[in-house]
Amino acid sequence: MESDERYYRRRFAEELAAAKRSVTPAGAERRILLARSFAQRLGIPESSAFGAAAPARSWILELE
Repeated sequence: MESDERYYRRRFAEELAAAKRSVTPAGAERRILLARSFAQRLGIPESSAFGAAAPARSWILELE
């Protein structure tokens, strides 16, 4: 069985990847919100997980 920490890390990574693939800004924002939820459960500070509090779409574009 998968531990809680491993599950949250996996889901965090999956949601970030899905946000990057998102076609619409609304879809990207929803995925970022889900990723933030998993990051909070892991105790990862938002500044570490997401950098500056930029809008989802501009943050995703920085990854490319």
